[in-house]
Amino acid sequence: MSMKSFLLLSIAAAATMLFSSCNTMIGLGRDLRMGGEGLENSANKATGKSTTTADTSGAPVY
Repeated sequence: MSMKSFLLLSIAAAATMLFSSCNTMIGLGRDLRMGGEGLENSANKATGKSTTTADTSGAPVY
């Protein structure tokens, strides 16, 4: 295998992994946000503060 072929194959593999992980990272961010909101709501209930949070069930899908 020539060096040029190896380089092109490596670039193609890296691009494939990079672009396929986008949805995974968006999902992780969404899960972390919703977990933080749940934690915040629990803390507000425990301290007696009002819980006026926005509905995030319709979170955008990118």
